Amino acid sequence: MTETVGARLLGSGRGLFSVWAPFARSVELRLVQPFEKLIPMAPSEGGLFRATADNVAPGTRYFYRLDGKIDRPDPASRHQPEGVRGPSEVVDEAFAWTDPYWCGLPLQDLVFYELHVGTFTPEGTLDAAAGRLERLRELGVTAVELMPVAQFPGKRNWGYDGVFAWAVQDSYGGPAALKRFVDRCHHLGLAVVLDVVHNHLGPEGCVLGDFGPYFHARARTPWGPGLNFDGPDSDRVRAFFMDSALRWVSEFRVDALRLDAVNEIADLSPVHFLDELGAAVHGFGRSVNRLVYLVAEDNRNDPRLVRPRELGGRDLDSQWSDDFHHALHALLTGERNGRFQDFGAVEPLAKAWREGFCFTGQYSRYRRRRQGAPADLLPARRFVVCAQNHDQVGNRADGARFGELLSFEAQKLAAGAVLLSPFLPLLFMGEEHGETAPFHFFAEHSDPALMAAVRDGRRSFLAAQGWEAALPDPFAAETFERSRPDWGLAGSGRHRELLALYQELLRLRRQHPALRKPGAEPVRAVALEEQRTLFALRRSDEGAAFAVFHFGDMRATVPVPAPPGNWRRVLDSADARWGGGGARTPEDLGSAGQAPLELAPKSFVLYEASPA
Repeated sequence: MTETVGARLLGSGRGLFSVWAPFARSVELRLVQPFEKLIPMAPSEGGLFRATADNVAPGTRYFYRLDGKIDRPDPASRHQPEGVRGPSEVVDEAFAWTDPYWCGLPLQDLVFYELHVGTFTPEGTLDAAAGRLERLRELGVTAVELMPVAQFPGKRNWGYDGVFAWAVQDSYGGPAALKRFVDRCHHLGLAVVLDVVHNHLGPEGCVLGDFGPYFHARARTPWGPGLNFDGPDSDRVRAFFMDSALRWVSEFRVDALRLDAVNEIADLSPVHFLDELGAAVHGFGRSVNRLVYLVAEDNRNDPRLVRPRELGGRDLDSQWSDDFHHALHALLTGERNGRFQDFGAVEPLAKAWREGFCFTGQYSRYRRRRQGAPADLLPARRFVVCAQNHDQVGNRADGARFGELLSFEAQKLAAGAVLLSPFLPLLFMGEEHGETAPFHFFAEHSDPALMAAVRDGRRSFLAAQGWEAALPDPFAAETFERSRPDWGLAGSGRHRELLALYQELLRLRRQHPALRKPGAEPVRAVALEEQRTLFALRRSDEGAAFAVFHFGDMRATVPVPAPPGNWRRVLDSADARWGGGGARTPEDLGSAGQAPLELAPKSFVLYEASPA
């Protein structure tokens, strides 16, 4: 283990400051609040500089002065109360946790709820978000997933432009607010998932390149230089981000890390950064008797990410399945532009239900190459699926959610397809009541040239996806403000009915014998293309159930391949209880291997095996 960098309180009014700065010949600690003082730092082997200072307490602010010329915040800053260019602040890591015996939740019980702190509430803070947690528990979610909170420039940003990997965004409330948020979640029985970025840093306010070789010329990402995880002096760089990740799960007691775009992590080391990270995070969890997870985002459909290490995998716990989203989205919207051009039939969604991915080595027209590898032997808990998330909504020209794009019946159908699947489901804030406000891409930068470059980059990116519409200005405050959910909608009309359906589906997922536990038998999913219908059968040791999803625009009588036996209807989305026009499916159904069901347009029905 390398020595931890940053500022640390030693007690008795003393503080230890350590920084890795191999690019500097000399480093001085410049204290700026509550008093000014310049302290030479002692160099040691490998480019590390240290200094001990007196009269240091929580709230002390400081810079590092490099070669007697430039002042920079601490790369390992724990708090940037004046923004990315201001001084770093010493923080007290102590916190009075109210649930010290929290051990986490089983992976298969996780239902993710993704939210953006800045737009989730009018206040845009972690404390304000904590005030809405009881509503999420009542909804039935079990894990609150925060988009990145590492310090970024300004107050309006998705979070992927973070430049201080150890600091909590000041406008969100800083490190103490994140601890209060996690503590409240655990008190309510909710796990916390934090989105972290280990592939790049943001373009404004990043100081790492002034201190050492944190970036690698070979490692380019779509967002800028990649991190040096395998070049000269990379051990220190790896340790810096490894320690940052461990700090989230140890000091802040976060239950899982969502790893952003791991396909953009360039590392040719014999032991990949992800291997090392997984071993460290899982090892920490075992040492404190907590369930701690790593969930990857990766667009390659690579099952090795979640295979056990002894089978040649990286031993991560789960990964996002974009294929599931794309297959469902294309069926519901009819869109075929960009990433949706490979989808549109029912079979891709059926395959995603069976295997987690649609592309497992086949040619993709969109990518113009083969995509993915077989994943059919992986358990369902290795995949996270959704109908909407920040990427899929925000990376549209209009930022439109399903509440604007789809009919009420189609929104219910989307909910059923995700929540009745065997995978770990993810909801995007406001989805549960059919939020109609858009979720745009937004940011806040101070450099006009950088802002112009970002605008041009967004136009080029969206044009490549087939979007030619005019884009809202990502730097306009109103673009950010329009992206806030309207929580008042949840109590009215069809929004209330949709919310009730989400609650019922999540209740069934928790309590129904065929849905609450994965069975040894794989899911049977059959595409009935002529009827635009998907049949899916789930079995467990405790029961069996099948769901039928009808994506057609007309009422249809569909011969479904229900196994022989008697079946009882559990839920039909066309029922008046859920705001539908009335269900015509029978309450009791007998099947000799096939049975006709009259299905309403854009509807789904769930049946369970009747007791013998």
